[in-house]
Amino acid sequence: IKFSISSRPSGSPLTPTAQPMHWIYNPDRLNEVLSDLEPHPEFRPLSANPFYRRTTGEQTCYGDQAYVLLESLSQCGGTGLLPKQGRFYKFFGPGTVYDLPINDPYRKKGGPKAILPIDGPWRNAKPGDKKKRIINSNQLPSYIKYLKTLKLAPVVAMFAGRPEMLEKVESAIRVTQNNDMCVAVTLAAARFLEGFILKGPDPDALDAVVAQLSDPNRKNPQDLDRAVIAHISQVKENLAKASHQLIPASGANDGASADNWKHACGRLCPALPGAFQAALHGVLTMKQLEEAVRDTMRRGGCTASRASFIGACFGAQTGLRGIPESWRKRTLRYPLLLELAENVVSKRQQS
Repeated sequence: IKFSISSRPSGSPLTPTAQPMHWIYNPDRLNEVLSDLEPHPEFRPLSANPFYRRTTGEQTCYGDQAYVLLESLSQCGGTGLLPKQGRFYKFFGPGTVYDLPINDPYRKKGGPKAILPIDGPWRNAKPGDKKKRIINSNQLPSYIKYLKTLKLAPVVAMFAGRPEMLEKVESAIRVTQNNDMCVAVTLAAARFLEGFILKGPDPDALDAVVAQLSDPNRKNPQDLDRAVIAHISQVKENLAKASHQLIPASGANDGASADNWKHACGRLCPALPGAFQAALHGVLTMKQLEEAVRDTMRRGGCTASRASFIGACFGAQTGLRGIPESWRKRTLRYPLLLELAENVVSKRQQS
Protein backbone atom coordinates (compact mmCIF):
# COMPACT_ATOMS: atom_id res chain seq x y z
CA ILE A 1 0.00 0.00 0.00
CA LYS A 2 1.33 3.39 -0.99
CA PHE A 3 0.59 5.41 2.11
CA SER A 4 2.85 7.89 3.84
CA ILE A 5 2.77 11.50 4.90
CA SER A 6 4.26 12.45 1.56
CA SER A 7 1.35 10.88 -0.30
CA ARG A 8 -1.54 11.86 1.93
CA PRO A 9 -4.54 13.50 0.27
CA SER A 10 -6.08 16.72 1.47
CA GLY A 11 -8.31 19.00 -0.56
CA SER A 12 -8.52 21.68 2.14
CA PRO A 13 -5.33 23.59 1.20
CA LEU A 14 -6.71 23.97 -2.31
CA THR A 15 -9.90 25.89 -1.49
CA PRO A 16 -7.95 29.08 -0.60
CA THR A 17 -6.46 29.14 -4.10
CA ALA A 18 -9.90 29.75 -5.61
CA GLN A 19 -11.64 31.40 -2.66
CA PRO A 20 -11.22 35.02 -3.90
CA MET A 21 -12.82 33.99 -7.22
CA HIS A 22 -15.45 31.67 -5.83
CA TRP A 23 -19.00 31.79 -7.27
CA ILE A 24 -18.43 34.18 -10.15
CA TYR A 25 -21.22 33.27 -12.57
CA ASN A 26 -21.24 36.42 -14.69
CA PRO A 27 -19.04 35.65 -17.74
CA ASP A 28 -18.10 39.28 -18.36
CA ARG A 29 -17.06 39.76 -14.76
CA LEU A 30 -15.12 36.48 -14.84
CA ASN A 31 -13.19 37.55 -17.92
CA GLU A 32 -12.50 40.93 -16.35
CA VAL A 33 -11.10 39.36 -13.20
CA LEU A 34 -9.03 36.83 -15.11
CA SER A 35 -7.51 39.52 -17.33
CA ASP A 36 -5.74 40.98 -14.30
CA LEU A 37 -4.36 37.65 -13.11
CA GLU A 38 -3.37 35.42 -15.99
CA PRO A 39 -1.55 33.13 -16.25
CA HIS A 40 -1.81 32.65 -12.46
CA PRO A 41 -5.38 33.28 -11.28
CA GLU A 42 -4.89 31.61 -7.89
CA PHE A 43 -4.77 33.55 -4.59
CA ARG A 44 -6.13 36.81 -5.98
CA PRO A 45 -4.98 39.46 -3.45
CA LEU A 46 -8.37 41.23 -3.38
CA SER A 47 -11.52 39.16 -3.35
CA ALA A 48 -13.77 39.28 -6.40
CA ASN A 49 -16.27 36.91 -4.81
CA PRO A 50 -19.74 38.41 -5.35
CA PHE A 51 -21.31 36.67 -2.35
CA TYR A 52 -18.82 36.74 0.52
CA ARG A 53 -15.34 38.01 1.24
CA ARG A 54 -12.61 36.54 3.35
CA THR A 55 -8.92 37.29 3.62
CA THR A 56 -6.97 35.66 0.81
CA GLY A 57 -5.46 32.44 2.13
CA GLU A 58 -8.44 31.57 4.33
CA GLN A 59 -10.65 28.57 3.65
CA THR A 60 -14.06 28.44 2.06
CA CYS A 61 -16.87 26.80 4.00
CA TYR A 62 -15.97 23.62 2.10
CA GLY A 63 -12.41 23.64 3.36
CA ASP A 64 -13.60 24.39 6.87
CA GLN A 65 -15.89 21.35 6.84
CA ALA A 66 -12.98 19.16 5.75
CA TYR A 67 -10.87 20.79 8.45
CA VAL A 68 -13.37 19.83 11.16
CA LEU A 69 -13.18 16.19 10.12
CA LEU A 70 -9.39 16.30 9.80
CA GLU A 71 -9.05 17.75 13.29
CA SER A 72 -11.42 15.16 14.72
CA LEU A 73 -9.58 12.26 13.10
CA SER A 74 -6.24 13.74 14.13
CA GLN A 75 -7.24 13.83 17.78
CA CYS A 76 -9.33 10.67 18.00
CA GLY A 77 -8.17 8.42 15.18
CA GLY A 78 -10.74 6.01 13.79
CA THR A 79 -13.21 6.97 16.48
CA GLY A 80 -13.01 10.62 15.44
CA LEU A 81 -16.15 10.37 13.36
CA LEU A 82 -18.32 9.57 16.36
CA PRO A 83 -18.50 13.08 17.89
CA LYS A 84 -18.54 14.87 14.54
CA GLN A 85 -21.98 16.46 14.99
CA GLY A 86 -20.87 18.37 18.05
CA ARG A 87 -17.68 19.46 16.33
CA PHE A 88 -19.58 20.87 13.37
CA TYR A 89 -21.89 22.74 15.71
CA LYS A 90 -18.94 24.18 17.61
CA PHE A 91 -17.20 25.34 14.44
CA PHE A 92 -20.19 26.66 12.47
CA GLY A 93 -22.78 27.43 15.14
CA PRO A 94 -23.57 30.40 17.39
CA GLY A 95 -20.71 32.61 18.42
CA THR A 96 -18.45 31.61 15.52
CA VAL A 97 -17.31 33.61 12.49
CA TYR A 98 -20.12 31.86 10.62
CA ASP A 99 -22.73 33.27 12.99
CA LEU A 100 -23.84 36.10 10.68
CA PRO A 101 -27.40 37.31 9.97
CA ILE A 102 -27.22 36.19 6.34
CA ASN A 103 -26.28 32.69 7.52
CA ASP A 104 -29.34 32.40 9.76
CA PRO A 105 -31.75 29.94 8.10
CA TYR A 106 -34.48 30.95 10.53
CA ARG A 107 -34.52 34.66 9.68
CA LYS A 108 -37.98 35.98 8.98
CA LYS A 109 -39.22 35.85 5.43
CA GLY A 110 -39.44 39.28 3.87
CA GLY A 111 -36.99 40.76 6.34
CA PRO A 112 -34.00 42.93 5.45
CA LYS A 113 -31.84 41.41 2.75
CA ALA A 114 -28.09 41.24 3.00
CA ILE A 115 -25.95 43.53 0.95
CA LEU A 116 -23.62 41.33 -1.05
CA PRO A 117 -20.84 40.49 -0.74
CA ILE A 118 -21.07 39.93 3.00
CA ASP A 119 -18.00 40.59 5.10
CA GLY A 120 -17.22 37.12 6.36
CA PRO A 121 -17.66 33.45 5.45
CA TRP A 122 -20.77 32.05 3.82
CA ARG A 123 -22.49 29.09 5.39
CA ASN A 124 -24.34 27.21 2.67
CA ALA A 125 -27.95 26.20 3.04
CA LYS A 126 -29.88 23.79 0.91
CA PRO A 127 -32.46 25.76 -1.13
CA GLY A 128 -36.00 25.13 0.06
CA ASP A 129 -34.90 23.27 3.17
CA LYS A 130 -37.00 24.72 5.99
CA LYS A 131 -36.51 21.89 8.45
CA LYS A 132 -34.46 22.40 11.55
CA ARG A 133 -31.63 19.99 12.12
CA ILE A 134 -31.11 18.98 15.73
CA ILE A 135 -27.62 17.80 16.57
CA ASN A 136 -26.50 16.86 20.06
CA SER A 137 -29.58 18.65 21.43
CA ASN A 138 -28.48 21.84 19.65
CA GLN A 139 -30.02 23.51 16.63
CA LEU A 140 -27.52 23.39 13.79
CA PRO A 141 -28.50 25.11 10.55
CA SER A 142 -28.23 23.12 7.37
CA TYR A 143 -25.06 24.73 5.95
CA ILE A 144 -25.13 22.43 2.99
CA LYS A 145 -23.50 22.52 -0.37
CA TYR A 146 -24.36 19.96 -2.98
CA LEU A 147 -20.83 18.89 -3.79
CA LYS A 148 -19.71 16.95 -0.76
CA THR A 149 -16.81 15.20 -2.45
CA LEU A 150 -14.48 17.79 -0.98
CA LYS A 151 -15.22 16.75 2.62
CA LEU A 152 -14.29 13.14 2.07
CA ALA A 153 -10.50 13.49 1.81
CA PRO A 154 -9.61 13.17 5.53
CA VAL A 155 -11.98 10.23 5.96
CA VAL A 156 -10.69 8.35 2.92
CA ALA A 157 -7.12 9.04 4.03
CA MET A 158 -7.85 7.47 7.40
CA PHE A 159 -9.64 4.37 6.13
CA ALA A 160 -8.23 3.77 2.62
CA GLY A 161 -7.81 0.08 1.89
CA ARG A 162 -10.04 -0.96 4.75
CA PRO A 163 -13.44 -2.60 4.32
CA GLU A 164 -15.23 0.06 6.37
CA MET A 165 -14.00 3.02 4.29
CA LEU A 166 -17.21 3.62 2.30
CA GLU A 167 -19.36 3.17 5.38
CA LYS A 168 -17.31 5.80 7.22
CA VAL A 169 -17.56 8.24 4.29
CA GLU A 170 -21.32 7.83 4.08
CA SER A 171 -21.65 8.38 7.80
CA ALA A 172 -19.66 11.62 7.59
CA ILE A 173 -21.59 12.92 4.58
CA ARG A 174 -25.06 12.29 5.93
CA VAL A 175 -24.39 14.54 8.92
CA THR A 176 -24.83 17.60 6.72
CA GLN A 177 -26.38 16.21 3.53
CA ASN A 178 -28.76 13.32 3.99
CA ASN A 179 -29.44 13.14 0.25
CA ASP A 180 -29.21 9.89 -1.70
CA MET A 181 -27.77 11.37 -4.91
CA CYS A 182 -25.20 13.34 -2.95
CA VAL A 183 -24.16 10.23 -1.06
CA ALA A 184 -23.97 8.05 -4.18
CA VAL A 185 -21.76 10.53 -6.04
CA THR A 186 -19.56 11.13 -3.01
CA LEU A 187 -19.00 7.41 -2.52
CA ALA A 188 -17.94 7.15 -6.16
CA ALA A 189 -15.54 10.04 -5.59
CA ALA A 190 -14.22 8.23 -2.51
CA ARG A 191 -13.49 5.18 -4.66
CA PHE A 192 -11.42 7.32 -7.04
CA LEU A 193 -9.50 8.94 -4.19
CA GLU A 194 -8.88 5.64 -2.43
CA GLY A 195 -7.47 4.20 -5.65
CA PHE A 196 -5.01 7.07 -5.99
CA ILE A 197 -3.94 6.73 -2.36
CA LEU A 198 -3.29 3.01 -2.67
CA LYS A 199 -1.88 2.87 -6.20
CA GLY A 200 -0.69 6.36 -7.08
CA PRO A 201 -1.26 7.55 -10.66
CA ASP A 202 -3.52 5.08 -12.45
CA PRO A 203 -4.56 5.42 -16.11
CA ASP A 204 -7.27 2.82 -15.50
CA ALA A 205 -8.81 4.62 -12.53
CA LEU A 206 -12.09 5.43 -14.28
CA ASP A 207 -12.66 1.89 -15.53
CA ALA A 208 -11.75 0.51 -12.11
CA VAL A 209 -14.37 2.62 -10.35
CA VAL A 210 -17.04 1.79 -12.92
CA ALA A 211 -16.22 -1.91 -12.43
CA GLN A 212 -16.61 -1.53 -8.66
CA LEU A 213 -19.95 0.23 -9.03
CA SER A 214 -21.13 -2.47 -11.42
CA ASP A 215 -20.20 -5.31 -9.08
CA PRO A 216 -23.39 -6.82 -7.60
CA ASN A 217 -21.39 -7.67 -4.47
CA ARG A 218 -19.91 -4.18 -4.05
CA LYS A 219 -19.61 -2.60 -0.64
CA ASN A 220 -22.10 0.07 0.38
CA PRO A 221 -24.36 -0.31 -2.66
CA GLN A 222 -26.61 2.65 -3.45
CA ASP A 223 -29.84 2.69 -5.41
CA LEU A 224 -28.42 5.47 -7.60
CA ASP A 225 -25.16 3.73 -8.49
CA ARG A 226 -26.36 3.11 -12.06
CA ALA A 227 -27.04 6.80 -12.49
CA VAL A 228 -23.56 7.59 -11.16
CA ILE A 229 -22.04 5.15 -13.66
CA ALA A 230 -23.83 7.04 -16.43
CA HIS A 231 -22.38 10.34 -15.20
CA ILE A 232 -18.87 8.88 -15.03
CA SER A 233 -19.33 7.43 -18.52
CA GLN A 234 -20.13 10.94 -19.78
CA VAL A 235 -16.78 12.06 -18.46
CA LYS A 236 -15.05 9.18 -20.25
CA GLU A 237 -16.75 10.09 -23.52
CA ASN A 238 -15.40 13.63 -23.25
CA LEU A 239 -11.82 13.03 -22.10
CA ALA A 240 -10.47 14.06 -25.50
CA LYS A 241 -12.08 17.50 -25.16
CA ALA A 242 -10.70 20.48 -23.31
CA SER A 243 -12.63 21.84 -20.35
CA HIS A 244 -13.54 25.06 -22.14
CA GLN A 245 -15.44 22.96 -24.67
CA LEU A 246 -17.45 21.34 -21.88
CA ILE A 247 -17.70 24.03 -19.23
CA PRO A 248 -17.71 27.32 -21.17
CA ALA A 249 -16.97 30.44 -19.15
CA SER A 250 -20.20 31.93 -20.38
CA GLY A 251 -23.65 32.50 -18.98
CA ALA A 252 -25.38 31.43 -22.20
CA ASN A 253 -26.82 27.99 -22.75
CA ASP A 254 -26.11 28.18 -26.50
CA GLY A 255 -29.37 26.41 -27.21
CA ALA A 256 -28.24 23.25 -25.44
CA SER A 257 -30.80 20.99 -23.84
CA ALA A 258 -31.04 20.87 -20.07
CA ASP A 259 -29.33 17.49 -19.93
CA ASN A 260 -26.42 18.54 -22.14
CA TRP A 261 -23.18 17.99 -20.25
CA LYS A 262 -21.96 21.43 -21.28
CA HIS A 263 -24.81 22.92 -19.27
CA ALA A 264 -24.62 20.51 -16.35
CA CYS A 265 -20.90 20.24 -15.77
CA GLY A 266 -20.54 22.59 -12.85
CA ARG A 267 -20.25 25.99 -14.52
CA LEU A 268 -23.86 26.93 -15.24
CA CYS A 269 -25.37 24.44 -12.83
CA PRO A 270 -22.93 24.08 -9.91
CA ALA A 271 -24.73 21.17 -8.29
CA LEU A 272 -24.45 17.44 -8.30
CA PRO A 273 -23.67 15.62 -10.43
CA GLY A 274 -22.18 18.22 -12.79
CA ALA A 275 -19.56 19.70 -10.48
CA PHE A 276 -18.20 16.22 -9.75
CA GLN A 277 -18.00 15.51 -13.48
CA ALA A 278 -16.10 18.75 -14.10
CA ALA A 279 -13.64 18.06 -11.27
CA LEU A 280 -13.15 14.44 -12.37
CA HIS A 281 -12.50 15.59 -15.93
CA GLY A 282 -9.71 17.83 -14.61
CA VAL A 283 -8.20 15.02 -12.55
CA LEU A 284 -8.13 12.64 -15.52
CA THR A 285 -6.96 15.04 -18.23
CA MET A 286 -4.42 17.29 -16.54
CA LYS A 287 -0.85 16.31 -15.72
CA GLN A 288 -0.07 18.68 -12.85
CA LEU A 289 -1.92 20.12 -9.91
CA GLU A 290 -1.29 23.75 -10.85
CA GLU A 291 -2.63 23.45 -14.38
CA ALA A 292 -5.68 21.50 -13.22
CA VAL A 293 -6.63 24.06 -10.55
CA ARG A 294 -5.98 27.03 -12.81
CA ASP A 295 -7.98 25.46 -15.59
CA THR A 296 -11.03 24.88 -13.42
CA MET A 297 -10.77 28.43 -12.03
CA ARG A 298 -11.03 29.79 -15.56
CA ARG A 299 -14.43 28.15 -15.91
CA GLY A 300 -15.95 30.20 -13.08
CA GLY A 301 -18.85 29.13 -10.90
CA CYS A 302 -18.15 26.87 -7.95
CA THR A 303 -14.39 26.86 -8.47
CA ALA A 304 -13.45 26.14 -4.86
CA SER A 305 -15.37 22.87 -4.62
CA ARG A 306 -13.92 21.57 -7.88
CA ALA A 307 -10.41 22.68 -6.90
CA SER A 308 -10.75 20.85 -3.60
CA PHE A 309 -11.50 17.47 -5.15
CA ILE A 310 -8.84 18.02 -7.81
CA GLY A 311 -6.35 18.87 -5.08
CA ALA A 312 -7.19 15.77 -3.06
CA CYS A 313 -6.70 13.47 -6.05
CA PHE A 314 -3.43 15.07 -7.15
CA GLY A 315 -2.21 15.19 -3.55
CA ALA A 316 -2.81 11.46 -3.25
CA GLN A 317 -0.72 10.87 -6.38
CA THR A 318 2.15 13.32 -5.94
CA GLY A 319 2.26 14.16 -2.24
CA LEU A 320 3.72 17.36 -0.85
CA ARG A 321 6.14 17.75 -3.72
CA GLY A 322 3.19 18.31 -6.04
CA ILE A 323 1.97 21.38 -4.13
CA PRO A 324 3.86 24.55 -5.10
CA GLU A 325 5.80 26.04 -2.21
CA SER A 326 4.24 29.45 -2.86
CA TRP A 327 0.76 27.93 -2.50
CA ARG A 328 1.66 26.42 0.84
CA LYS A 329 2.99 29.74 2.12
CA ARG A 330 -0.14 31.60 1.05
CA THR A 331 -2.51 29.13 2.71
CA LEU A 332 -2.94 30.66 6.17
CA ARG A 333 -3.75 27.44 7.97
CA TYR A 334 -1.26 25.28 6.11
CA PRO A 335 1.17 24.54 9.01
CA LEU A 336 -1.73 23.36 11.15
CA LEU A 337 -3.21 21.30 8.32
CA LEU A 338 0.15 19.59 7.85
CA GLU A 339 0.42 18.83 11.57
CA LEU A 340 -3.10 17.39 11.68
CA ALA A 341 -2.47 15.30 8.57
CA GLU A 342 0.69 13.89 10.12
CA ASN A 343 -1.32 12.96 13.21
CA VAL A 344 -3.94 11.19 11.08
CA VAL A 345 -1.27 9.14 9.33
CA SER A 346 0.30 8.26 12.66
CA LYS A 347 -3.01 7.14 14.16
CA ARG A 348 -3.83 5.18 11.03
CA GLN A 349 -0.56 3.29 11.31
CA GLN A 350 -1.19 2.59 15.00
CA SER A 351 -4.69 1.21 14.46
